Amino acid sequence: MNTLPNYPLLNGIDSPADVRKLHKDQLKPLAQELRDYLTHTVSISGGHFSAGLGTVELTVALHYVFDTPSDQLVWDVGHQAYPHKILTGRKERMTTIRTLHGVSAFPSRAESEYDAFGVGHSSTSISAALGMAIASELKGENKQMVAIIGDGSITGGMAYEAMNHAGAMDANLLVILNDNDMSISPPVGAMNNYLTKILSSKLYSSVREESRKALSKMPSVWELARRTEEHMKGMIVPGTLFEELGFNYIGPIDGHDLDMLVPTLENLKAISGPRFLHIVTKKGKGYPPAEKDPLAYHGVPAFDPCKDSLPKSAPSPHPTYTEVFGNWLCDMAGQDERLLGITPAMREGSGLVRFSQCYPKRYFDVAIAEQHAVTLAAGQACQGAKPVVAIYSTFLQRAYDQLIHDVALQNLDVLFALDRAGLVGPDGPTHAGSFDYSYLRCIPNMLIMAPADENECRQMLYTGFLHEGPASVRYPRGKGPGVAVEQTMTALPLGKAEIRHQGGRLAILAWGSMVAPALAAGKHLGATVVNMRFVKPIDETLILELAKSHETFVTVEENVISGGAGSAVNNFLQAQRILMPVLNIGLPDCFVEQGTREELLAICRLDSQGIIDQIEAFCGPKGDTHEKNTFS
Repeated sequence: MNTLPNYPLLNGIDSPADVRKLHKDQLKPLAQELRDYLTHTVSISGGHFSAGLGTVELTVALHYVFDTPSDQLVWDVGHQAYPHKILTGRKERMTTIRTLHGVSAFPSRAESEYDAFGVGHSSTSISAALGMAIASELKGENKQMVAIIGDGSITGGMAYEAMNHAGAMDANLLVILNDNDMSISPPVGAMNNYLTKILSSKLYSSVREESRKALSKMPSVWELARRTEEHMKGMIVPGTLFEELGFNYIGPIDGHDLDMLVPTLENLKAISGPRFLHIVTKKGKGYPPAEKDPLAYHGVPAFDPCKDSLPKSAPSPHPTYTEVFGNWLCDMAGQDERLLGITPAMREGSGLVRFSQCYPKRYFDVAIAEQHAVTLAAGQACQGAKPVVAIYSTFLQRAYDQLIHDVALQNLDVLFALDRAGLVGPDGPTHAGSFDYSYLRCIPNMLIMAPADENECRQMLYTGFLHEGPASVRYPRGKGPGVAVEQTMTALPLGKAEIRHQGGRLAILAWGSMVAPALAAGKHLGATVVNMRFVKPIDETLILELAKSHETFVTVEENVISGGAGSAVNNFLQAQRILMPVLNIGLPDCFVEQGTREELLAICRLDSQGIIDQIEAFCGPKGDTHEKNTFS
């Protein structure tokens, strides 16, 4: 083990078993070392920060009380799991987090036995922990299953579906709500802590259960007792909803008070059935700049922990695709009052900050509820509005049924702005938008567009907004090739591609982010290069013309090959009974790991050199295929 300077307790922690060897008096200094070390490592590597600062004491308490990994912790989303990773054998590698071959940004079953369930999307922890509890009980095991969910993630409907099921089953499950969006109110003081200790104790639970059994035989008395208990508890705790779902609700308590956390968790561990512990924490706890602005410090680049602000990136003359969208949204809203903007809790990430400020009555943040976001848009469209759903490609997957049945089937005017399409980089496979060409292309009525540059993105958004019916524009994370964005908005002719470079016998058909590297490869190979623009409908007329004058097609897309844009070309050629060699280039049939976007594109051979290498392996040097077209 490498010795870490200034961390005498943390140096001795190689696994949670070492935490459990400590005396309770050592837990507070361990928590302080853990918080300091988290700040040190994230300042070097960058990554998710303020959420983890808020869960330091909780993480220490959980691993102290529960026998992990036999008892299993399921973290929702995983932004807050960095302290967990540090205590579970990965502390020396924390500076590699989110890098190629480094520690994963989120809990990963493949990475550690202490990561009980892989996450990245939200609101899944309670369902997963309940499933684990059921399977474990059926095997005759006596394990504790703990789901840790934040106040953001619990806005997702899936969390309530899981709690409804768990309460009805009387499952042996502990749910911990990490509430970091509110301060501790006056009732959460000495008296409330005293009551919480009583309410969480085995004695109280057994007395209440035995009283329930006895009084239930006298219906009128039982009803009076039940109402009295609920009334008294309702005066001091906001747990009525969770009690009605069948949970034994405890809290809220201070999530940074180890003297309160540890005995409460010990009491709850001794109780069976569904339990719900509500803790209140401060996002960014212990690092003043993060406490002051937890949103800014949610995900950070490398920074100097001695300074009170994050490093500012050098100004760029070229906007990101997200900024192009945000600017277009405000401009379009100024021209058409029917435009409404919707986001599932991704205002900053999707570029809606300025829109939310300029048009607050037309801005709708529905929290982490992608299904609701899509059907909300469908309902708005039914009344003549023109909703724009700003959503990451990977998150739209969560609302696929609503996309088909509530929007496309009714052919409603909803525009989907799909950010983070393709490989996203450090956040890894849970956040990659690898499948949207495939899952959108099979849906009737969908218009699917992919811009090759920033200006084309603006014009496609305008095209999709004017289109009658569902439309999508998908664009990658970060910047494009640096094309100037025209203020004037011009609708593109639907389904029409453009030739970017005229060449010889080889034609490269590229979509979106792949046009730039395909163009570089095409010039090197002397090939014709086409910016296809539309995944659906594809430009069938141009494909027929190119098939007559070229010997080989190559399709290039930043999407999985199966069912993607290249498949649309294959299907069309087959339907036309055109036999010619076609090479489909795209993302491989695997979940691509984390790393920088540039590293991952090179690994997937989707940079210009990788495209050249694949074409030459298929066709020979310089794309010199000797195959001939066959028309039958």
